[in-house]
Amino acid sequence: MNRWLQLTFFALVVRPVVWFVLGLNVRHRERLPKGGPAVLVANHNSHLDTLVLMTLFPLRMLGRLRPVAAEDYFLRTRFLRWFSQRIVGIIAIGREGRAGGHPLAPINEALQRGEIVILFPEGTRGEPEQIGEFKSGIALVARANADVPVYPIYLHGAGKALPRGEALLVPFFCDVFVGEPLCWTGDKDRFMAELTGRMSALAAEGEFPAWE
Repeated sequence: MNRWLQLTFFALVVRPVVWFVLGLNVRHRERLPKGGPAVLVANHNSHLDTLVLMTLFPLRMLGRLRPVAAEDYFLRTRFLRWFSQRIVGIIAIGREGRAGGHPLAPINEALQRGEIVILFPEGTRGEPEQIGEFKSGIALVARANADVPVYPIYLHGAGKALPRGEALLVPFFCDVFVGEPLCWTGDKDRFMAELTGRMSALAAEGEFPAWE
């Protein structure tokens, strides 16, 4: 990644937009990992989700934050490929994996390097302020990295500020709820139930009215 361009973009563009244009309220910030390896798991309603999560950490940690994104979406053009990989630092995941390998291999490699991976288990952006069903890929990552903590994080507001299919940013306030970490439980169904339950509990903390 281009370290100086990344620092400049986040310091002069992303952070002012997230903290001052939108506004951000972070609950249980002390639960965030101080370093890697770790996995952040969040609900997904907006392209802003990744940027919001990355602003939760000091600028010095930017190079260790690795959001996971679909290869066929973010690597469609040369500029988008460069910007996504060199400035945002995404791990691009394709449906077929790399050279016939396992599609989750780049995530496992990032965790082995001690990085913090950002995952959206719903797989795609959903409707504003609604949590979709989590896909089991996160359980496969947790099983392959049994000692790596997984942090559930609930995001509220970004789906209204920049919903799917919209290009105009609307300054809705964003709330972030950081959950206690969990590790692989030894059983996929039990792990998914625990993760889903913790995410639902975080969502309930805000007592937000239904978004119409």
